[in-house]
Amino acid sequence: MKPKKILIITYYWPPAGGPGVQRWLKFVKYLPDFGVQPIVYIPENPTYPIVDENLVKEVSDKAIILKHKIFEPYQLASFLSKNKTKKISSGIIPNQKKQSFLDKTFLWIRGNLFIPDARVFWVKPSVAYLEKYIVENNIDTIVTSGPPHSLHLIGLELKQKLNLKWFADFRDPWTTIGYHKSLRLSSFAAKKHKALEHQVLNTADTIIVTSKTTKTEFQAITTKPIAVITNGYDTEQVEKQTLDTKFSLAHIGSFLSERNPLILWESLIELLHEIPDFKSHLEVKLIGAVSQEVLETITQFGLDSYLNNLGYVSHSEAIVHQRKSQVLLLIEINSEDTKSIIPGKLFEYMVSNRPIIAIGPKGSDFAEIITETNTGVFFDYSEKMKLKSVILDFYNQFLEGKLQVNGVGLQRYSRKNLTKELVQLIQ
Repeated sequence: MKPKKILIITYYWPPAGGPGVQRWLKFVKYLPDFGVQPIVYIPENPTYPIVDENLVKEVSDKAIILKHKIFEPYQLASFLSKNKTKKISSGIIPNQKKQSFLDKTFLWIRGNLFIPDARVFWVKPSVAYLEKYIVENNIDTIVTSGPPHSLHLIGLELKQKLNLKWFADFRDPWTTIGYHKSLRLSSFAAKKHKALEHQVLNTADTIIVTSKTTKTEFQAITTKPIAVITNGYDTEQVEKQTLDTKFSLAHIGSFLSERNPLILWESLIELLHEIPDFKSHLEVKLIGAVSQEVLETITQFGLDSYLNNLGYVSHSEAIVHQRKSQVLLLIEINSEDTKSIIPGKLFEYMVSNRPIIAIGPKGSDFAEIITETNTGVFFDYSEKMKLKSVILDFYNQFLEGKLQVNGVGLQRYSRKNLTKELVQLIQ
């Protein structure tokens, strides 16, 4: 029996780094185990804000990779300011009060001239290329993964032209994603985004989302079936790590301006004043892109001498830091719009055997996961005293050499089990 062919249309693919690449890289890894032949369509010359060459080794040798050239305005914008372009394309948007004229100009252009995003020029050439490939290779199922949500427009046009099943996978929401309000949208642009979102959600055969809140949100827009398949963790071959000798609180991943957790910095500075030995043990480890606003706040709180800012590291190095840090920090923007966000790193955190301190808006979807798996403690932004108390409790356990967690029910979030769910959905 020949394997079922599935065409997966995605922008982020190795050597792209960061969280966006992980979901479909891992699905593609395990699809052949369930009798599915993955065919992955990606840009030939992308502008990736983060590059991780190590991930190239993780691409399944059973996958067929198709590439087609893309034109991206970021390639031109980088001539004006490479640093600003890189930050905006990776989602790091300066605090509104501190935006320069150039920042505001870039954001206005990004939000109003490139709808839904700066990869929109890939839609027409991709449709022309893939229409021919799909017919010649008898493919009857496609998946589009966004953001960038331009890729769903490729699926939309292919669905209108051909008799095929289309699954639209939303790693993040569209018009309610946290940074959307920062794009300085005109009323015309905002309506255009809404109209495109509505058209995609009502044309795709099935919508796939990563959280219950996004499902509920989309159910108000479409009657099409919506499946929740979260992100997950993969089995990593990592040597047993020796824990940091410091009481290290590690944040791994992009630390955006809006994620700046004042209650954490306040708790730490109070504990430094109240607990004499705390200052000799504390280390704040930041791994990944960090906004200038976050770094300035750390300085303002007088925490500079406890900061270890390592910058971006490869995914394999990030896994090592997850296993050796004393406590892992998971921080989401304090907004109603971010309740649906379940950071991909959560699942890797969960299997690291290190306790998680998670801060986010009340009612966050990831709070439920942390609680049910017994992998850490969640705090909303009003719970400073509770946060401070838990940090102190973790610190005391650290001093006694007893700081650890015992997760339960983690297997359901393994990448292989999640791929099985995906295959059951698309067959």
